[in-house]
Amino acid sequence: MKVKAQSKWVRIGARKARIVIDLIRGKMAAAALAELKFMPQKGARVIEKVLKSAMANAKNNFKLDEGVLYVSEAYVDEATPFRRFRAAARGRVAPRKRRQSHVTVCVSSRERKG
Repeated sequence: MKVKAQSKWVRIGARKARIVIDLIRGKMAAAALAELKFMPQKGARVIEKVLKSAMANAKNNFKLDEGVLYVSEAYVDEATPFRRFRAAARGRVAPRKRRQSHVTVCVSSRERKG
């Protein structure tokens, strides 16, 4: 069974968040949570929150044991960026994109062996 949690319109660029999310994909959920706790990146805080939400959804809504959960899917999509403008030389403007992301984490149960 796949249980999903999603956070939309997060104020971080998708490229920066993907660096962090690539490190936890396929790992056991508890181990991924421990690894995220000690990462210095801003994206780690965001992904940690979404992973905790997915684990809570699995536990409370589907009565799954947290010990057998693993990160089956994890991805970051680009959201529509804020478009801002900065003053430039000779009365012109320079466009700036304030990028945003949608973070999705899915956890599934994996049976313990032995």
